[in-house]
Amino acid sequence: MGEIRRSYDPEFRTGAVRLVRETGKSVASVAKDLGINAGALANWMQMDRLAREQDADGELSESEREELAQPCTQGDRNVVDRPRKGDVWMISRRTFSTLTLGVATASLTGLSSAQASTSTRAVRNVVLVHGAYADGSSWSEVIERLQAAGLNVTSVQNPLTSLADDVAATERALALQDGPTILAAHSWGGTVISEAGLSSNVAGLVYVAARAPDAGEDYAALAARFPAPPANAGLVKSGGFGQLSRKAFLQDFAGDVPRRRALGLYAVQGRISDSLFTSKTSVAAWRHKPTWYAVSKNDRTTSPDLERFLAARMGAKTIELDSSHLSIVSHPAEITKLILDATAKS
Repeated sequence: MGEIRRSYDPEFRTGAVRLVRETGKSVASVAKDLGINAGALANWMQMDRLAREQDADGELSESEREELAQPCTQGDRNVVDRPRKGDVWMISRRTFSTLTLGVATASLTGLSSAQASTSTRAVRNVVLVHGAYADGSSWSEVIERLQAAGLNVTSVQNPLTSLADDVAATERALALQDGPTILAAHSWGGTVISEAGLSSNVAGLVYVAARAPDAGEDYAALAARFPAPPANAGLVKSGGFGQLSRKAFLQDFAGDVPRRRALGLYAVQGRISDSLFTSKTSVAAWRHKPTWYAVSKNDRTTSPDLERFLAARMGAKTIELDSSHLSIVSHPAEITKLILDATAKS
């Protein structure tokens, strides 16, 4: 019980929130360091953000600010429910004030403008995360268009050796950004951003024909409820790693990509560790951040129906494209537009 009280203490919450903001570490990383639940810390970050917005609009009275210092209790321990998307807008002002527990006070007493809520600043940064059987160059056509639109773009090079390794690579890229950032992922990259996307500078998440597991979810079991995609039969394994055969890559992975470009992508495809797809996320960032999703209607690597299910579950703004799995290559204009929409509305 003592540990529960410590983790929900107002000063502890304020310190945890500031630690995320001032170090640039992800929520999951800070939560692990502090020995607390990542979902709870994400909730505190959300409450902090909303408190900043309300205070900036002059909506908090002096008495409400005083309430922020009072703990919200139920019985003999403090309580914070892990929010699902939309929940935060359903709570009362009293519940809102008590949930923030002094975090808003920090925004009134010395935090610099650089630490202000991401929603109050224009999003000019985009970090792109590639999937399995690919590398960062798979985003090339999208990168060119985003840069032409004046955005700062970073494409992560995932090692594809483990979820932890891919998340670490993504977190390093996020740490280089100078402000609010849209985190976009293709395919397996969706698992990566679902874990890394709680970082305090991530303003929104874009999923492109991507996985989006819930925290602790057995994604393979979920996918088994939908038609098996043809590409599964083309996986070739050796030495603890796997890759798609030439035929599977050209027909099932990059079916609508010009052959010359598809062969180039095949040559640089990232081989995945045999254990990569068994990884489970500890958090689901899409439950806490605005989301967008692009479904590939002609996908032969991931079931389009599974993609639709994932998009609906996260409540994402969704588009559907007449595309193979590699819509980031065959439909770069549409994917770029989706990401630009995210930067404008996050």
